[in-house]
Amino acid sequence: MSDQGKWLRRALSNALLTFVLSILFSYLSDLLLGRITALLLGFVILLIVILIGVLFDIIGFAAAAADVGHMNARAANKVWGARQAVKLIKNADQVAIFCNDVMGDICATVGGAVGVAIVFRLLAGHPGLDTTLLMTLMTGLVAALTVGGKAIGKGFALNEATEVMFRIGQIAAWIEKITGYEFFCPVKKKVKNCDS
Repeated sequence: MSDQGKWLRRALSNALLTFVLSILFSYLSDLLLGRITALLLGFVILLIVILIGVLFDIIGFAAAAADVGHMNARAANKVWGARQAVKLIKNADQVAIFCNDVMGDICATVGGAVGVAIVFRLLAGHPGLDTTLLMTLMTGLVAALTVGGKAIGKGFALNEATEVMFRIGQIAAWIEKITGYEFFCPVKKKVKNCDS
């Protein structure tokens, strides 16, 4: 398959994955907000969604900035998770697309929807409040928390990129052990011998 065909297939896969995850995240946040009557818990859900977006942004940024040579040395010493971290760093473009684009956009969209739900909950309890002002303030709050969180996260990811990817590699190693699925493993290779 040509490089253009591979990129087109990846783009379509990412679009489909984004669609499915967006529906799942939106449904879960709507379900939670529908059962929550306290506004404080609504704000907690909003902060969790924003935090998830920031964490994935850190991972995507760290994957591109991490030192693969240092991680190769750990992998050669059979350090748990180092081999997975090497594969993540070598596939930094795919990691960044998933973390920064797919998860980042989903969290931004869901965060905005949660913000709107909070505003409507406020308006239901206090009908005299100015809708436009509340919507404007909520939009500003969500944007400020998201951008500010990502700015702090990017600084951390730059300074600790290799260590961040090592920790993510350890998580990936546990997922592989539990599920038997190996990340970035070509279909033709046996899972036990998969390396990229």
